[in-house]
Amino acid sequence: MVNLKITSLEDSYLLVGADSTKLNRRIIFHLKRAFNAIETLEGLEIPKNDNENIISELNDYLSKKQINLLLDTEADNTLTKLYNEEIIFKEFSRKAKDIWNNNLDKSEFKEFCEVLDEKLVRTLYPLQLLAAYHLAFSQNACNFSVPGAGKTSIVYGAYSYLNSLDKTHSKFVDKVLVIGPLSSFGPWENEFKDCFGRCPQVKRISGGNLSNDSRRRYFFSRDTVELTLISYQGIITQRKNLEFFLKNNNVMIVLDEAHKIKNTDGGQIAKTILDLAPLAKGRVILTGTPAPNGYRDLYNLFKFIWPSKEIINYSLNQLDDMTENPRDSRIQMLIDDISPYFVRIKKKDLGLPDKIENPPTIVPMDGIQKLIYDTLEQKTFKDLIDNEDGFIDGLKKAKIIRLMQAASNPYLLLKPIQEGIADIDYSSKTFDEELINALIDYERTNCVPPKFKVALNLVKSLINKGEKLIVWAIYIDTIERFSDYLLENGIECKILYGKTKVDSEELDESIETREKIIKEFHSDDSEFNVIIANPFAVAESISLHKACHNAIYLERNFDGARYVQSKDRIHRYGLDINTVTNYYYLLTENSIDEVINERLLEKEDLMIRVTENSDIPLFQVLDEEIDKSDIKALIENYVNKDC
Repeated sequence: MVNLKITSLEDSYLLVGADSTKLNRRIIFHLKRAFNAIETLEGLEIPKNDNENIISELNDYLSKKQINLLLDTEADNTLTKLYNEEIIFKEFSRKAKDIWNNNLDKSEFKEFCEVLDEKLVRTLYPLQLLAAYHLAFSQNACNFSVPGAGKTSIVYGAYSYLNSLDKTHSKFVDKVLVIGPLSSFGPWENEFKDCFGRCPQVKRISGGNLSNDSRRRYFFSRDTVELTLISYQGIITQRKNLEFFLKNNNVMIVLDEAHKIKNTDGGQIAKTILDLAPLAKGRVILTGTPAPNGYRDLYNLFKFIWPSKEIINYSLNQLDDMTENPRDSRIQMLIDDISPYFVRIKKKDLGLPDKIENPPTIVPMDGIQKLIYDTLEQKTFKDLIDNEDGFIDGLKKAKIIRLMQAASNPYLLLKPIQEGIADIDYSSKTFDEELINALIDYERTNCVPPKFKVALNLVKSLINKGEKLIVWAIYIDTIERFSDYLLENGIECKILYGKTKVDSEELDESIETREKIIKEFHSDDSEFNVIIANPFAVAESISLHKACHNAIYLERNFDGARYVQSKDRIHRYGLDINTVTNYYYLLTENSIDEVINERLLEKEDLMIRVTENSDIPLFQVLDEEIDKSDIKALIENYVNKDC
């Protein structure tokens, strides 16, 4: 076997031949490419670059080439230390996996539960306790549980234990930094109070009018608070401030709705968070959809929780291959590799009471709406059938969206299509004269959309029974117009959508915010019993199940993920076993609504099968709001209707 000798220099390692052995050009080429080696007169220099694993990586590489590496004292000590650490980490990983498999140290778990009994006023259910213990033991972990499983309470449970440790303990933490959407801030504050029985010391860095100087002073202060909240967008400009904060405090970073960091193509948010990760005392990932587009989405999640370890031993291209080939044998190996570092509570684990899916209420169109819809439908499907090439361009989507609007609220056709729809920028107002005249008549006669009338009667019947309810709608004009319609009929209501402000200390007390609306809605003496909401804005992060057990769907689109998330707002852990949760659906007769209803049933069934039977659910088939199969179903329905 060929022998090479390595000598430790200040910033590099010098590689030379032992016993007059010379490196061949091919090995030199590979070392230059793999380790940025530099050829000098003395030998081959390999930069250390603060990579403590470089000796191990070099030794493994050369062993595969049948080359023996002779180490000097420093390199030998480094390699021994790394090997010992690797043995310790493997044992740690085994124990972490055992915890979630309920094979744990009973005395340690009992001690953990006793601390939580003392620190928390909220009682965690068994799987939450196990997940919190797993997180406290690991200190760095992912939680892929479904919405409503209590991920926030699990984090606070683990935090309460780690915060109870002696300040000299390596795991001690006394600060929580939550990076998440603005809509998550209120729930994090409210859950803190529910868990600990006291209001948190909290600082919102995003969502207000804090100056850059104020933010800097806060992060550099010796007086930072227990709970700091910042948005994903906000971290980009605060990177240097956050570095100081993390270096000088014992901080657990929590990434809420962590799918924001899945970009593996060098996005600013993902890069900033991955750079900050090594500075934290604890790292937590929270997302119920860990892999919406495939196994590549997992890469950054596990890189964040263990920056110094190669938890995922596959390249991005290999992960893409696994996504394309569901029977790839490497998939189970991947899941086995990452399983010690994540937990997942599924919907079936929550023991929720059954929900009632009421049969859809079919709403006939009035004369003018029918003329508008039929005219638009005929033109739309002529274009779709004539151009059925499988390609879904913006114009196709725009025409389908126009059809959805006509079926729900024809007033929407009077506005540019991009108004009120998140992330859509289409422009299509090529209406013919007959359609324009019908729309003018609709507006002139101040028609009330038939769905509004049926929804009003349903709202009245539920309120008369003392019930509270949420009405889901897609479009801003529908939300605002239906709100006005309820108010005209003597029914007090509030709106939750993108324009509804999020609490911040800079806002005037008189301004109505999302948090104030939800708090009042939960109050027994609330002045209103109805919330009208947009799933784009509030399908994540809010919980209404303590006050509300009824949801009316005034309008829906083809987005299966948003639809399922919206249902989870009122059907979550914490419901009394005798609570009855009702869903009501309004469908316009002989319209696109009926196809949407069928497609959403299929998508929901698929999501349930995937999420309940797999620890790492993939949602790539549901990634598009309107996909090819949706358009195919629309065309088939239209053709069959004409037969």
